[in-house]
Amino acid sequence: MTRFEYNNTVRDLLDDTTDPAFSLPSEDVGNGFGNDADTQSVSSLLAEQLGTVAEGVAQRATATPEALAKLAPCASNVTAQNEDACARTIVERLAPLAYRRPLADGEADELLGLYTAGRKDATFATGVATMIEGLLQSPDFLYRVEWGAPDAERPELRRPTGDEMATRLSYMLWGTMPDDKLRLAAQAGELSTKEGVRAHAERMLDDARSRPVIRFFFDNLLPISSLSDLERSAETFPTFTRAIGALMRQETQRFLEHEIFEGTGTWPSILTAPYSFMNGPLAKFYGISGVTGDEFQRVELDTTQRLGLLTQAGLMAGTTHSNNTNPVVRGSFVLQKLMCTPIPLPTGSILEKVKPPDPYSGATARDRFTQHSKDPVCAGCHQYMDPVGFAFENYDAVGLFRTTENGVTIDPRGTVPETLGDVSGPIDLVQKLADSEEAQSCFAKRWSEFAYGLTLKTGDRCTTEAVTTAFEASGYNVKQLLIELTQTDAFHYLASGEE
Repeated sequence: MTRFEYNNTVRDLLDDTTDPAFSLPSEDVGNGFGNDADTQSVSSLLAEQLGTVAEGVAQRATATPEALAKLAPCASNVTAQNEDACARTIVERLAPLAYRRPLADGEADELLGLYTAGRKDATFATGVATMIEGLLQSPDFLYRVEWGAPDAERPELRRPTGDEMATRLSYMLWGTMPDDKLRLAAQAGELSTKEGVRAHAERMLDDARSRPVIRFFFDNLLPISSLSDLERSAETFPTFTRAIGALMRQETQRFLEHEIFEGTGTWPSILTAPYSFMNGPLAKFYGISGVTGDEFQRVELDTTQRLGLLTQAGLMAGTTHSNNTNPVVRGSFVLQKLMCTPIPLPTGSILEKVKPPDPYSGATARDRFTQHSKDPVCAGCHQYMDPVGFAFENYDAVGLFRTTENGVTIDPRGTVPETLGDVSGPIDLVQKLADSEEAQSCFAKRWSEFAYGLTLKTGDRCTTEAVTTAFEASGYNVKQLLIELTQTDAFHYLASGEE
């Protein structure tokens, strides 16, 4: 379970809204979303802190009579005669929710043993807290355990059980434990067919609980999660503040949610939308008049300067790591994240040669970085990255549009070998990305990796092709892509030898 999923789960299980998992060590990036099962491990530090977090959650869940009453009505007024029975009631309600399955024989008694140990020479609340603390450290809570069951038609294959499928669906689309409808569907056998799974996936995507997962996905795909911590020279960029950085992130999130859930909902339309969302302070930063107040509202763009997601100030600022733009970083982001074009990191003797160009070695970034990449050893990768980055040079280090740098006219033209071809500038680039088969299939691949919690490799070609074909058939609709991800064999079967 990732930190994002842990926070959501304890919120829904115990009404704990403190986001306690953010105190845990960060996950290994792996597939880019921190949920690649092949790269995650439990260090001694993580194990220790999981205990500390569980203790805090348990104490908050039992701190007052009102909190105890949320666990079970009997807990608000226990007596010596009924407290053991009430403890069992709490266990039998909480544990199946926490484990996302019915309890096996003896499991309730084991948890009650923790209650008894904690209750000794203490209070009922302390006993319940001890039980909850143990529950939250159980592998059945921390891991999404799947044993599966033999497929009725092909017994050599194993499929997730109803409860396991409910868990797959819920964590993929809501990032939390299954709700009552999913649990009832699992018990009724509704999740044993692709049609049944599709019906619930559609229901879940129409629910507001799907929106945090959309935000989480894009927060990790795009360079926007740290915009509120972005630092820039106040002398060079007097209108930029960390508060503006936070508003940039909100702009991107609000835009994406609107386009996916209320707009045309396609990836090409996201890349080329002629509008965005801003409030008064952010519009003032952009230099756009007529927008007032703190509420975000739709704003039509000057499409000669901005078009779609990638030209938003947050994306341009987030791909800049200093007060000077870096076309290599911007180009690498587009190619690797949005086109799935691998760019190997320099190593060994090549790494020793990699040095940022002198910021005074040329008036524009093109001057500085063209000289930087003339080395034939470096040119093999830079011939792909640099032209994409040069196309975005019309945006400065805080994402504001400009036509000159240091008094010299910016030339945003370039040619990207074997991919996008000639581009005349940022508007042309995003339009070609929107028409690019590589960009569409890469977007589907990124969602597949997030949804399945893995890094897709060559052997996963069947899954990749099935998802990409379905995505294309839907007109590249994002919501439809998520539904199709629940229809693949990879989602409906356990991998060979997997338990």
